[in-house]
Amino acid sequence: MKPVQNRTARDIQDRLGSEFTVLEFETPTRSANEAALAIGCTVDHIAKSLVFCTDDGESVLVIVSGASRVDERKVSAQLGKAIHRADAQFVRDKTGFSIGGVPPLGHKTPPVVMIDAALQNVSPIWAAGGTPNAVFALEFSELVSLTGASVLEVSL
Repeated sequence: MKPVQNRTARDIQDRLGSEFTVLEFETPTRSANEAALAIGCTVDHIAKSLVFCTDDGESVLVIVSGASRVDERKVSAQLGKAIHRADAQFVRDKTGFSIGGVPPLGHKTPPVVMIDAALQNVSPIWAAGGTPNAVFALEFSELVSLTGASVLEVSL
């Protein structure tokens, strides 16, 4: 691990403040498996930030453990409208980040945010740091506070 050098990861570091440290790796951390391998933790400690869209163009961020899958029916029921997996262009337009490096905060357009309740049993949680090879660690309560998320059961 080395200090943050990428401008996007530094921007996330600036938003997080000195309480958190964004780490950059030589190897990719785009997927939960890649991140866990680079960090040296289990995949359930990785927080996947998955972006969905509604038919009316609303951005919905669902954060689940790297070991889990999102139950789109549960998310749709909570929202009261259908969601669909967002394509790469929608993700970039709404978040300002590319798929594989989307952090749980700092999005260009603030999304509706839901965090899977199962993540509250994980410590620490590792989240993407704005690039496909940057991550940062935090606790569940910090993730909820930073994102303003609703904590719900949204995984399969």
